[in-house]
Amino acid sequence: MLSSKQRSLLTSLASRDCVVQTLGKHGVTEAFLSQIEGLLAHHELIKVKFLDFKDEKRGISEEIASRTRAELVRLIGNNAILYRPNPDPEKRRVALQ
Repeated sequence: MLSSKQRSLLTSLASRDCVVQTLGKHGVTEAFLSQIEGLLAHHELIKVKFLDFKDEKRGISEEIASRTRAELVRLIGNNAILYRPNPDPEKRRVALQ
């Protein structure tokens, strides 16, 4: 569970340098989740931009976070920010206090 300070830090990091994956008309497929898994493993902090399903973005974001074992940091507009730290502390790119 992230604290409010950690969420704030991750949100500011995501606004500057963050990989963006778009969710389109096909929705949450296994291929999409596989791509999210790879991005989280490499970058730790990513954004998911909703092109479709904008009315269901909260539920879909929580589903993506749950299925990828990530933390939903924040929803801003039509973007969801997801974070999953690397299990190896020496390979972590994002340092949280």
